[in-house]
Formats: sequence, C-alpha cells, structure tokens
Amino acid sequence: MEPRHKILILDDEAAWLEVNRETLAQLPSKPEIRTVNNGTRAIALLDAEPFRLLVCDLKMPKMDGLQVLAIVRRRFPELRTVVLTALEDEEFRSRAYALGVDLFWLKTDIQQNPQMFLDCIESLLGRDMETGFRGIQSKSLMDIIQMECLSRTSTVLRITRGPLVAKLWIQDGELIDAEAEGARGEAAFRRILAWKSGTFENMSAEPKHERTIFKSVNALLLESAQNMDEAANPTGPESVEEADHRKTIWKLALVAREGAEFVVATSSEHQNEVDAWGTQAAGQLAAWTRRVTEVSKRLSDRLEAGPLLYVVGNSVERQVLLLPRDEKSYLVAWPPDAPADQLFEKAKKLVASWDS
Repeated sequence: MEPRHKILILDDEAAWLEVNRETLAQLPSKPEIRTVNNGTRAIALLDAEPFRLLVCDLKMPKMDGLQVLAIVRRRFPELRTVVLTALEDEEFRSRAYALGVDLFWLKTDIQQNPQMFLDCIESLLGRDMETGFRGIQSKSLMDIIQMECLSRTSTVLRITRGPLVAKLWIQDGELIDAEAEGARGEAAFRRILAWKSGTFENMSAEPKHERTIFKSVNALLLESAQNMDEAANPTGPESVEEADHRKTIWKLALVAREGAEFVVATSSEHQNEVDAWGTQAAGQLAAWTRRVTEVSKRLSDRLEAGPLLYVVGNSVERQVLLLPRDEKSYLVAWPPDAPADQLFEKAKKLVASWDS
C-alpha cells in the first residue's frame, strides 16, 4: 500500500483553514491534511516532516505568503505550491508565478468551481509527468479547451510552459481570442495547441475583450488535426510523446466532426482504465457505463433476446448511446436535438475510426 501524500494548508483565518480542510478531504487519493496559521510555524513543519504540497494564503501578518514561498522555493525545491488568496491583483499573481508556484487560485473561484480545484490538486499530488498539463491530470490542452467550451463558461485560460506564457479567451463557451509568442488569433491558437505540456489556470472572464477568432473550436480542431497529419514525417521516427499528442488531437477531432459531445471508453477487465474526451466526469460516467452494461446483459440473457447491441437514453440536456464491446464499452453523448435514428451508426463509425 502506497503511503498517503501530505498537504500543508497555511492561512491566518481559522474559518478558511476549516473550509479548505473539508474541501481537500474529498480528494480521491485521501491525503493527510495538516493546517497552520502562520508562516514561521509552516516553515518549521516543512523542516520536520516531508510534505507533498503547500496551499498558501498571501495576506498574513508578520510573514506574508510571498515571503514563505520565497523560503520554500530555496529550501524545499521539490515541494509543490498552490496560492489560495482573496487578493485579485495581477501584481501578486505575477510575483507568485515568478517564485515558481504551480497554481494560483482565488478563493471566490474555488467557491464557484470546487470540482475543478480538486482536480487541480489531485493532479499536483500525482506522479511527475513529462507530458500533459498540470492542473488537469492526464489531459491535453485540447481536452481542457473543449471542456470549457462544452460547459458554456466564460474564462481566460493562462497557460505557462517554462518561460512561455499564453492566454485563451473563452466567452459563453466560444473561443474568441488567443495570444502566444507574439501572435494573436488563430495563429496564436495553433502555436499553443502544439504545446504538449505545461501548467494552466482559470482567470476571471473579460467580457469586453476584442474578438479575433470567429471560427468554432471544432473547426479549428479539425484543421489542426489535418495539419498535424500532413506535417507528420512518414519516413522519420516519431517520438511516443508526439504520437500520443497527435492521437489525442485526432480523436477529439473525430468527436467534433461527428457532432458528439463527449466519449468515455471503459475497459471491460480493468476498472481503473478509463479514457475520456470532452468531459471531466470520466470516473462517474465509467461507473454508470459498467452498471448499465451489466444490468442490460443480465436482462438480455433472462429474456433470451440475443447479444446486447447498444443501450440508449435521453434527457433534456443530451442523448447517450452505450456501445458494449468485448474489451471496452463506449458511452457516446449527443445533443438533445440529434436525429435519434442515426446515433447508433454514427457512434459505431466514430469508435471504429479511432480504434483502427
């Protein structure tokens, strides 16, 4: 049994310490959580015990959060750090990132999106990854953008990759602008999409920001996937990292092209093997898929109705179609107005295309 990671929460407000303790207690990995109300005590604890993560407030008496982070970066370089503050000030944000923090979160944002915060923390607790974006475990940047657009949110995504910093503006679920490496609009978006790793954070929306991108995310995704295929060198070796990145982009492109909202693939033998494109609720949807598959197969056997081909369901928000297979089961979601009589064939085509 692997040892539990330890999290240290530093905040001078007792109420926030308790709120954060209760919130982080919901993490799937069940880390050990300690709290402390001043910087001096925090440094002493870090000296005495190994911690995986420090969650730190900024505005505190005597020793403030930036002073603590400066000491931590020098003395505990492997410690992962998250700023959690009520200070909505770009100067503090910039200074915190200059000190090497992994994530910067506002307390108001956590109250509005607690699940995203938990996903970020769980990712930081996990093992080091050479690829993928820290902030959402095992997700590509395109996964993240699609999830933001599907949920119809308004936000600014700030993406950091070493010294490079980029921004994506999303308004009411539509990508309206991008900025990276001196470029704006579609050119910047294509550059950002080529990044295979980094760190991202959600910032406050800017509803009055100028729009430079007028194509849909799905259209840009398809173009990017096609460009990557054309640019691939058929004679030279392709690294595992490049191949995985291109495969992820292409699978998301297939989802977009067929008009689906998301796909969840669940292994029939290994419950922990779940792949998802376009949704954050992979674990819950995978568990639902397994239950429905088992119940439907038992019912089919009892009625002697033959092998189970598919299961459909619908709600006000979407239609879903479950395709059971020998090795994997696929749950595909569609918009509520999608033609119901075409979904089975479209789902089969989608799954066959990326499994080929």
